[in-house]
Amino acid sequence: MSDTTREKKIEVLSDATILFAGDSGDGMQLTGSQFTLATAYARNDLSTLPDFPAEIRAPAGTTYGVSGFQLHFGSVNIKTPGDEVDLLVAMNPAALKVNLGRLNPEGTIIVNIDAFEKRNLDLAGYDANPLDDDSLQAFRVIRVKLTTLTREALKDFDLGQKEVDRSKNMFALGLALWLYSRPVEPAHEWLEQKFGKKPEILKANLHLLSKGFHYGETTEQFLVQYDVRPAKLPPGKYRAIRGVQALAMGIVAAAEKSGLQIFYGSYPITPASDLLHELSRYKNYNITTFQAEDEIAAVGAALGASFGGTLGITGTSGPGLALKAETMGLGLMTELPMVVVNVQRGGPSTGLPTKTEQSDLLQALYGRNGEAPLPVLATSTPGDCFETAYEACRIAVKYMTPVILLSDGYLANSSEPWLIPDPDDLQPFNAEFITKTNELEGSEAAFLPYRRNEETLARPWAKPGTKGLEHRIGGLEKEDVTGNVSYDPENHQHMTRIRAEKVARVKAEIPPLTVYGDPKGQLLVVGWGSTRGSIESAVDRVRKKGFTVGAVHLRHLNPMAPDLGSILSSFDHGLVPELNDGQLVRILRSDFLLPLHSLCKTAGLPFKASEIVARIEEILS
Repeated sequence: MSDTTREKKIEVLSDATILFAGDSGDGMQLTGSQFTLATAYARNDLSTLPDFPAEIRAPAGTTYGVSGFQLHFGSVNIKTPGDEVDLLVAMNPAALKVNLGRLNPEGTIIVNIDAFEKRNLDLAGYDANPLDDDSLQAFRVIRVKLTTLTREALKDFDLGQKEVDRSKNMFALGLALWLYSRPVEPAHEWLEQKFGKKPEILKANLHLLSKGFHYGETTEQFLVQYDVRPAKLPPGKYRAIRGVQALAMGIVAAAEKSGLQIFYGSYPITPASDLLHELSRYKNYNITTFQAEDEIAAVGAALGASFGGTLGITGTSGPGLALKAETMGLGLMTELPMVVVNVQRGGPSTGLPTKTEQSDLLQALYGRNGEAPLPVLATSTPGDCFETAYEACRIAVKYMTPVILLSDGYLANSSEPWLIPDPDDLQPFNAEFITKTNELEGSEAAFLPYRRNEETLARPWAKPGTKGLEHRIGGLEKEDVTGNVSYDPENHQHMTRIRAEKVARVKAEIPPLTVYGDPKGQLLVVGWGSTRGSIESAVDRVRKKGFTVGAVHLRHLNPMAPDLGSILSSFDHGLVPELNDGQLVRILRSDFLLPLHSLCKTAGLPFKASEIVARIEEILS
């Protein structure tokens, strides 16, 4: 150990937030993912926020081509990716300019000074080099010649200049791992798996990782090394999981528990495409994936699979949900189980395809012609994506109805430690196909496809081709019980109401809401979807200031929990934060006739806890 290493102080932190930022070709998502993996191995609680550019090949050096990965980790309970960044690793001027506003007033910037040349400064919109004026004097700026150091480290390797320069993120990763006392072994293992068949590239990346780590040990620019101790998490087996991975696993668990084959039909659309990629890895678990030629074909194939006795699932984002609307109505009329996953993004139209938003709620609730109510569920954390996906499949099968599952870009791409559940704790459900007419009590000789279960009002599920169960279904209105086409006005009104009643009976599946914080008092925060972490963090902060504040989070958006009204009445005020222009709050005001407050954000980023704190204090001031 060198004298320089011995002199460095170790400062223990309860939590820290780091942001890697650079061009989309700089490997920032990879760097952030590997730092996250190392943090998971260090047994910290964590939350991540990947931030992608919308352009596939944005010009290098421009602000709209910046890719970022933010990670908040600690020994305490971590619920958000962090309000402010403690360390910004900026690979070029554009990355600095885009993300400087996220840095806390005493934050640190590690900057690749090799990239601060005139051309890059011009592309980023700088009139002068910010490293040479006083614009960064409030921060601690650590200047590192990342490009130069990378080239020197790899000068004896048989790699081209382009390959060498693209590897500088490994130097930055090694430096960041040293700075926060993270283990390097997970990155070693990943590199060996990734480049095992390319020994020269593998050796180069391992060498750079080591060089970056050693640079932190030896350079005099770092006098302090930070240590974040393991978090006190409930006992059990954990893994770091992204929301899209949890969605896929929830669907696989539903296949295993129900005994059903799963058919997933999808058309590539950001940010839902990764669900297709994830599910394609589970072909050995009764999962069939199909990439269709368009959104309409994808949902049509899924519904057709359900008609054939397989649980059809389709995934998309907002524009695709609009195209699937007619087939969802067909699924409602034919009363077949199907799950439609909507990974929401900024809209309308193409909008902000790589940014997050919650603006498809009203579309999910009402975006079909006619009276077409469907159960709507929403995930709240990356890990919760598993349980919610499983629940959506179970409700679809039990009630013989399409179900809409709402996630969003932030949840799908972010990560957190996930306590792997015991499969025996999942609520079991079995797909029950009838095989002969006398399985239905009181049935006649002919099969009656719309004779209903007394508890759920679900109609029987019969596989086509089963002898004696020949039947016809389709989009025309059906006569009650027989399933014959009917234009009778009274029958249409009856069938409209019975379909709505079937969805309403899903309330029996909804457990009592849990109030986070105070069970009654000054203000209740009502949330849904990915706002959960920010809301609960905000509640913690304002309660420490003496306010009596609670929060409830809604997984079921149609129908809603039956005890929501009584909980709302236990508080003087209500606040509904949403990543839209106020969609849930409109529904709650209408249903409960209460003057609820709203907090809206459509900036393509999740809420900061501080934004919700400020709104609560404004209401209660």
